[in-house]
Formats: sequence, structure tokens, C-alpha cells
Amino acid sequence: MTSIPGNFIATPELLNDQVILVTGATGGFGKAVSTALARHGATVILLARNLRLVEALYDEIEQAGGPTPAIYPMNLEGATEHDYAELANNLESRLGRLDGMIHCAATLGAPTVFAQSDATTWYQVHQVNLHAPYLLTRSCLPLLSSAPKASLLFMIDDKPGAYWDAYQVSKQGLAAMAGLLAREYEGSNLHVNCFNPGKTRTALQLRAYPAAHNNDQLPLPQEHLNTFLYLMSAAAKENGQIFSP
Repeated sequence: MTSIPGNFIATPELLNDQVILVTGATGGFGKAVSTALARHGATVILLARNLRLVEALYDEIEQAGGPTPAIYPMNLEGATEHDYAELANNLESRLGRLDGMIHCAATLGAPTVFAQSDATTWYQVHQVNLHAPYLLTRSCLPLLSSAPKASLLFMIDDKPGAYWDAYQVSKQGLAAMAGLLAREYEGSNLHVNCFNPGKTRTALQLRAYPAAHNNDQLPLPQEHLNTFLYLMSAAAKENGQIFSP
């Protein structure tokens, strides 16, 4: 794993004129990342399933003086290949470009013994954590490839030990997919990386470890924002790396 340069400074104009899509934009990481991107000049495409929460985030960004974001309500669990193709077409026609994409959306499912796992849950978790990033990324690759410099970031996780069922498998698959893309686009304008934040105080973390004694001492997503800002900026040259705090 690697870290961002220690001398990196996120200036207010760092992401001016950039268009960046964030999935799971109203979640723990998604909301923190979306507001930070907008604060540094990016036009953020807010993709999440709950329209009320997306609209509230839209208002929050506008009231803070950031560029007007775009709202794209979508339920990743039920979205089809056609939905993602339509999304890409809408982005091209309405915004004309896409400079970055951050996959924050994730679902934990129901960790259990593999022999007792539920097939419906298995499919649902893989649909959100793996199939959705695949279909969305594939649909948007032409837009990303035409940007002067584009960044694609996958959020991964490594739950050690047993019983993590579909969540662990889907996140490992996501890391493998990111590595494949990084190798295929090596030397191009598209930089593909992963970020493993470790234990962070989010709803998913609290659900995974509800009885952990140190939950209230874990870092917040806001403490990791410099990594996202760096990797979406022109300063980032890395490709095929897994970043950590």
C-alpha cells in the first residue's frame, strides 16, 4: 500500500472545472467526499438511491458556494446495463465531459458462515459492490478516456478471517477489476487506483462491528479527504496503486 505525498496541499481551486461522479454520494464516505470535491471547485455528480437525501446534499453544496452539482438518483441494486448506458449518454449530452469517478457505494449484506449463506443476499451484495462498478465504469470509459487527465478510484476493503461471505468476495473482486483496468490503461490519460481506508466511523463499519469497544474512537471519513482530493487532482500520477491512510 502507498500514501499520498506528505507535501500535498489541497488549494481551494484544486479541482476547478472538473466533473466528477461519486456513487453512494449520501453515505458516510460519499457525502464527505462530495462536499470536499465541490469545496475545491469540482462539479459533482451525486449518484445515490434516496432522492430526498440527494436533494438535501445538493442544497448543502449550493449553500456552501460550490459549483452547482448534478443529481442522478439510481438504485444500484436494481439498475440494468441499459440504465448505465443511458446515464453515460445523459452525462455526455448535459455536461459534455467526465474527469473522474469515485466508487463509494457499498453494502455489507449479512455476513455469515459460507455454508449457511443466502443466495439472494449474495446476489444483492455483488450487484451493488461489484457488478454496478463494472457496468458504470464500462459505460463511462469513453467519456473518461476523452478527458485530458481522468481519475478512477475504487474503494476497497479487506475483512480478514472468516464469515464475511459476499462482502469479502465482492471487495476482493473489485480490487482485481481495478488492477486489470490499471494495467490496460497504463501510460494513458486514465489513472486507476484503489483506496483502503481501514476502520472508519461509518454506518457500514458500525453494522459490521456493532459491539466493538472503540467505535467512537475511529477516524471519521473527513479525516481521509486529502487522499480523494489528491487522486482526483492533476498532481496525481500514480496508476495501479492501493492507497491507505
